[in-house]
Amino acid sequence: MDTISTPAPPRPLIGVSGRRLRGAAIGAPFGFADAPLEAYLSEYATSVIRAGGLPVHLPMDAAPTELVERLDGLVIVGGDDVDPRRYGRTPGPFTVAVDPQRDDFEAALIEAAIDGAVPLLGVCRGAQLLNVVCGGTLHPHLAPGEGESHGSYAYPRAHRVHDVRTAPDSIVRTVYGETTRVNSFHHQAVDAPGRGVVETGWAPDGIVEAIELEGLPIVGVQWHPEVFHTDPLFRWVVDQAAARASLPTPATRIVA
Repeated sequence: MDTISTPAPPRPLIGVSGRRLRGAAIGAPFGFADAPLEAYLSEYATSVIRAGGLPVHLPMDAAPTELVERLDGLVIVGGDDVDPRRYGRTPGPFTVAVDPQRDDFEAALIEAAIDGAVPLLGVCRGAQLLNVVCGGTLHPHLAPGEGESHGSYAYPRAHRVHDVRTAPDSIVRTVYGETTRVNSFHHQAVDAPGRGVVETGWAPDGIVEAIELEGLPIVGVQWHPEVFHTDPLFRWVVDQAAARASLPTPATRIVA
């Protein structure tokens, strides 16, 4: 008697944000040096693939809400400073490049993910912007060398320089256990948490290194898990996205 095999479900579709550059950044020929260029760091997509997801890069000219409606999960990547004006400050002497277009685009992605309970992972700047979107603030500058949690660009990107202590009953505790050792490439961090934001991870000097949104499958971390060959946080977001994709009706909130 022939048996009918059930096809495997499709991989969950995980959107990955990027940044807008110009053609000169890749040595474009004369006439195209100022052409708009979408740039994506490959390790984010590779991490999604290794965790079982199907990554898709998100162009900044697309409508954020329409993108999120088609996605099963979302990764907001690292990068330059969030515009300080978004959390009640002005750019100071240590503010690096600010990209208002990127801020607007990624903030709208985050808002749509919150509204739709779409699993989301925010990395470094992505975690900071998540907090700001929820009404929180940031430390505008953490001087290198004044604490274990502050970035030093002297190390290779996958070098782990300090521990992060996780909160009981948190997603990051479920993923990593009581502590995890991380890399560090940042000069800003979460200060006052926004609405619904729960602090769930701390560096040895008390700087917030992980946040979560209460009741939602949304996590932000200050370190860069994508640079490690595999990291369980990508498996978490892919698994959450797969669970959401399997629902026959609009997503119910699912948190590990």
